[in-house]
Amino acid sequence: MDSIPANRRLWNRISGTYQQRHDPRIGAAPRLWGMYSIPDAHLRALGDVTGKRVLELGCGAGQWSRALAAEGADVVGVDLSEAQLDAAARARGAHRYPLVQGAAERLPFAADSFDLVFCDFGGLSWAPPHLAVPQAVRVLRRGGRLVFNVASPWFEACYDEAAGGVTTTLRQDYFGLDTIAEGDGATSYQLRRLRPPGPAAETTVGPFRRNGTAPQSIRVSDGT
Repeated sequence: MDSIPANRRLWNRISGTYQQRHDPRIGAAPRLWGMYSIPDAHLRALGDVTGKRVLELGCGAGQWSRALAAEGADVVGVDLSEAQLDAAARARGAHRYPLVQGAAERLPFAADSFDLVFCDFGGLSWAPPHLAVPQAVRVLRRGGRLVFNVASPWFEACYDEAAGGVTTTLRQDYFGLDTIAEGDGATSYQLRRLRPPGPAAETTVGPFRRNGTAPQSIRVSDGT
């Protein structure tokens, strides 16, 4: 299933409303992870990015990208949506990092291009993981890392649409949540299982921390 066209249309339509609603929280301070805005200083997920070639996978309005650019990273922001990229371009400020339109499952970059690929509820939430994770590993250099934060499948499994929030009751089949219909043909994806995509990758997962947020990591090794 090719969800790229429908997902692009969805984000082009909702980008303005989304940024108006969420930018004050997402951009409140540098390096805030997830819906609970947990500081990276507590999680230590990314580390020092000075001088590193970094790709933000689904950069949205670039809140993360411009923060890392200010720290001295050589950042590239990629997003599926023209409207999201326009918002990122308007907010770049003094740090004019590149912005590229592309899909996480079809990254428009050469192999071995980045030291770090990361996303915070970005590209890995809107692309099939079995395609997007190998693409991220492909563009990483040896020793590079893929770091990502996505919603737990239990969030969706226990979400009550009528109440507008998560409950303690299972409301959907956990094993049926690989894809979620978002309306107008758009699709989001759940990453329930993580396997290293080939012998040249090592996987580190968790541990899960309070509030259910813990960025996860794949490190590309030499396969030995």
